[in-house]
Amino acid sequence: MSNKILVYCAVPSLEIATMIAQTVVHEELAACVNVLPGLTSVYRWQGAVETANELLLLIKTREALFEALRARIVSLHPYEVPEIIATRISEGHAPYLEWIGHSTQRL
Repeated sequence: MSNKILVYCAVPSLEIATMIAQTVVHEELAACVNVLPGLTSVYRWQGAVETANELLLLIKTREALFEALRARIVSLHPYEVPEIIATRISEGHAPYLEWIGHSTQRL
């Protein structure tokens, strides 16, 4: 079992996606961020069903950095309630998982 996580975060534009991705990688809160375009989100917000075109960030980091990463994303994200969901990476290519660890902050 690894101590690595994959964090999902939907964003409204390529500009926001790029800014968040570059910031969290530069600050060593994440080793890598994939920006996936073409996301259509259907959700309930303030009593109404909404539809939005978004991009999805796939952020690879260590579990110990989740709270710092979450706080940083919240500080940069334009949404009132941004989607920030983490899932544990239980298995993976060992050299890649080691690279995630070496590419992120030491606590």
